[in-house]
Amino acid sequence: MSGPVLHVEGLGFAARGVTVLDGVSFTLSLGAPSFIIGPNGAGKSVLLRLLHGLLTPSAGRIAWAGVGRQAMVFQKPVLLRRSVRQNIAHALSLAGIAEDARITDTLAEVGLPHLIDRAARKLSGGEQQRVALARALALKPDIVFLDEPSASLDPAAARAVEDVLARVAARGMKLVMTTHDLHQARRLAGEILFLHRGRLIEQTPAAEFFAQPRSAEAQAFLRGDILG
Repeated sequence: MSGPVLHVEGLGFAARGVTVLDGVSFTLSLGAPSFIIGPNGAGKSVLLRLLHGLLTPSAGRIAWAGVGRQAMVFQKPVLLRRSVRQNIAHALSLAGIAEDARITDTLAEVGLPHLIDRAARKLSGGEQQRVALARALALKPDIVFLDEPSASLDPAAARAVEDVLARVAARGMKLVMTTHDLHQARRLAGEILFLHRGRLIEQTPAAEFFAQPRSAEAQAFLRGDILG
């Protein structure tokens, strides 16, 4: 697939009388990872959940073009009280997929084939997150949404997750990810979507954003004057 895959027009979201997102518009295409960054409370996680269909917009529209399956990975993995194998098999079953080979293949992809029959919730935090990644990858999605997938991990575990993401992105899988880690964004992002106070301020190639952000808000954020 090529060309635009996701159009967002005038997207808004309010909860309990508080506007979280206001008039957000952009287009995402397949290719290099898109990272959503910005200060605390900017609306990053809400935007990701809207794109994945977990929340309903208060205004605007989200239009997909030419995209098939999508998956999402959260900051804290939501795993069943079952084995690693059964966690992935359950996700495949819900999607109507009966290919057991995908389980072993995706566990090899994330470096955990030896844990296939272990209880998923007994694994370390980093291992659990890689199981969650394997479960998402087993669906062979066109796009994976990731909400700060390494935020609660130690540096070694975070790097293991990053390595998986870099490999699947290199194969052409589209990643749309939120992060507070600017070093991680520099390493992995192809483009940056910068949110501030519920509005999209910039959508810029990552190298350009970090070298010379266009907006005063982004400049202040990178200086540390606006906390992220």
